[in-house]
Amino acid sequence: MTTRGVLYVHSAPRALCPHVEWAVAGVLGTRVSLDWIRQPAAPGTWRSEFSWKGEPGTASKLASALRGWQMLRFEVTAEPCPTAEGERYSCTPELGIFHAVTGIHGDILIPEDRLRAALLRSQRGETVLESELTRLLGKPWDDELEPFRYAGEGAPVRWLHQVV
Repeated sequence: MTTRGVLYVHSAPRALCPHVEWAVAGVLGTRVSLDWIRQPAAPGTWRSEFSWKGEPGTASKLASALRGWQMLRFEVTAEPCPTAEGERYSCTPELGIFHAVTGIHGDILIPEDRLRAALLRSQRGETVLESELTRLLGKPWDDELEPFRYAGEGAPVRWLHQVV
């Protein structure tokens, strides 16, 4: 059984680009040459997209091969297949890695035990339920990656500024 997905490298320093290709090739077991374009949302970095096909679990292996590299922002998705749910991984240098199981329409499916744990932490006063839920849905990663997702060559860039 195979699935397919997409690797989105949102930003990588030029020197890291060949290492990304080698890591992806190592996971897929075939030579990989990505088409790199400049990333205007972070001058001096590059972006690429790569569609892949592989066994269920390939998205996890790709995310593991790329995680922890400083200055690398990426996402990996895998479509659901008859033997596995879909997956989404998001990674930023500041937040680390986020993983979510996705349904047939791309919705994030949060396991019951994670919801119960979030509810318990909020009932104990350790956290606010809303912030727990936004984290379970990956909102901090979405917020950080959004400017990079649509900042391809010629696309308008929405710059974020901290408001005090």
